Amino acid sequence: MQAKRINRRLLAYMNYNRGSAQLVAPCMKLLSEIKARFEPALKSFADSEAQVSSLLAMIKPTQDDGFGDYQVNCAMALGKQLGKAPRDIAAELLQTVPLDDICEKAELAGPGFINLTFKDSWVIEQLLQAKSDDNLGVEQVDSPRTVVIDLSSPNVAKPMHVGHIRSTVIGDALANIHRFIGHKVITDNHLGDWGTQFGMIIYGYKHFVDQAAYQKNPVLELSRLYKYVRVLMDYHAAVQKLPEAQELKQKQLEALERIQSADHGDNKGKLKQQKKDIQRLKEKLTVQDELIASYTSALEDCDPQVAEVAKQHAQVGQQVLAETARLHEGDTENRALWDEFLPYCLEDIQRIYDRLNIKFDHILGESYYQDQLQGVVAELTANGLATESDGAMCVFMDGFEAPMIIRKKDGAFLYPTTDLATIKHRVHEWQADSMLYVVDHRQHDHFDKLFAAAKLWGYNDVEMTHVSFGTVMGDDGKPFKTRAGDTVGLEGLLDEAESRALAVAREQNPNLEDSRQQEIGRVVGLGALKYADLSQNRTSDYKFSYDKMLALRGNTATYLQYANARVHGILRKLDTDTEKLKAAADELVFTESVERQLAMQLLRFDEVIYDVLIEYKPNLLCNYLFDLAQLFARFFDQCSVRDSKTTAIQRSRLQLCGMTSRTLTCGLGLLGIESLERI
Repeated sequence: MQAKRINRRLLAYMNYNRGSAQLVAPCMKLLSEIKARFEPALKSFADSEAQVSSLLAMIKPTQDDGFGDYQVNCAMALGKQLGKAPRDIAAELLQTVPLDDICEKAELAGPGFINLTFKDSWVIEQLLQAKSDDNLGVEQVDSPRTVVIDLSSPNVAKPMHVGHIRSTVIGDALANIHRFIGHKVITDNHLGDWGTQFGMIIYGYKHFVDQAAYQKNPVLELSRLYKYVRVLMDYHAAVQKLPEAQELKQKQLEALERIQSADHGDNKGKLKQQKKDIQRLKEKLTVQDELIASYTSALEDCDPQVAEVAKQHAQVGQQVLAETARLHEGDTENRALWDEFLPYCLEDIQRIYDRLNIKFDHILGESYYQDQLQGVVAELTANGLATESDGAMCVFMDGFEAPMIIRKKDGAFLYPTTDLATIKHRVHEWQADSMLYVVDHRQHDHFDKLFAAAKLWGYNDVEMTHVSFGTVMGDDGKPFKTRAGDTVGLEGLLDEAESRALAVAREQNPNLEDSRQQEIGRVVGLGALKYADLSQNRTSDYKFSYDKMLALRGNTATYLQYANARVHGILRKLDTDTEKLKAAADELVFTESVERQLAMQLLRFDEVIYDVLIEYKPNLLCNYLFDLAQLFARFFDQCSVRDSKTTAIQRSRLQLCGMTSRTLTCGLGLLGIESLERI
């Protein structure tokens, strides 16, 4: 995984240096200027364009202001390659690269580092340019691309749950940031609106519907039916598979005992393999124990009356599949039920999206592609890419143990078939240059096969990326569940976040009218929920905590929103606002070191935008905004705005305030989070 990240970063830098079509912004005021100046000199040392890109990637902001603004670390790598002392190479670079017009200091340090400190006048010049720009100095790409982002994608026949928050908000943030720098973005909510879940609901409707409840609240009753049929299916699966799971566990234990007792003497190779085999079997046993516990729970926790119903519906699993097949074959009754159920389901999830202020350019579910699936199979077969195996049509590919099945023995199509049809549609209809699939990490095998098959099919010129993410965990370190063991519903999560934020708003502002308190609760609550997710490294699991999410201190949306409101409070007291400051012809002056530090942080906004799109990690923007808010707090403590010594200093500090507010507002907006001028 690390190698993939490095390769992607190198590719991005290569694209940046060539000025070719790219996903990232071509100009970053501070960092790009340094790289542009060092690039010609590095080319004389490097063997290839890729190596130049790698060396340029070693130019980074310093971790400590005492070492300047940026550090050039590439002499260390060149020293190993050329067999020369890194310090000598660094000295040669300093003699070659023109820096006098922008740098106050360019110093050798340690075994071969180059520390650069910009001239205050040059920093001020860059900040004044950014101040007058609607995009705060973040320039548009030279060659915009069409980027399709596949996000959210819930199964519409059941309520959205906490797991859907990650795909939805990460995908929305990536869409906003791509648009911000000029790419054409197409967001597509690829709904699960045609799968087995509808077979479950249809079966439940035919056998267990409460018509009065359905008439009163169709979505609630359909959700109940789905869950009820799920319990029946899980019961029968447990009855059948628990003995099989227990038998397999026993075999694994016996195998583990044999491996542990094997005596390999001093044979290091065999001892190493023995250790690996033991670890592998222990991991399998852990999975098996979880599976057995799940089956046991399905049997022991099942209500006796439900268990009796399950016995009366012994073939429920097969019958659900049969109902699904009839729907797909165009059965009049099942299609009529699907047509009746789907609008209710769509209306229900749209209510959630409206609350989250999430909009999609397209909502094309699995059902949209059903009449295209036979053509996909026929085309792959005609091209010699799909072959029959045990009655199923499969795509066999090098590097994969199992093939990708695109049509089952019974004629049914699968997710890969639909996803291939989707790729074809997005390329031919939308002219996609890049497709980002924001889907949880458990689907990585599916996407590895899907992308490989698509390239075999001829889609080599479109970039396809699985933007994976981890799981939302509870305090117990397990997937976040309700006390009853159900996955937490997303609507309930939104209600709780808003309720808790409203309580904080009333405590902080008891004299505000109720409607204003409600608005603050909504904005702060939903912002806190989104930010709690986005501020995490997307590839990691994270523990969900309401208290941490709404904290007024620490890396939270609430802290950033309050910091921004604090800035607006300063501006109001001095009878100005961000728009007036943007238009004003004020000069900047640094009288305290924190003023310059704040200016440097503001100028690095475009760098973090660039890094987010290399890594597809919105948490990098969250970290930047948090650092900016903390730096502003230091500025506020050390530099009085109202009581500045001169009018010129006051105007300069107001400009720093205005730029800080605009950057916080813009950054939060890119994350899909609203800002408030008063809290």
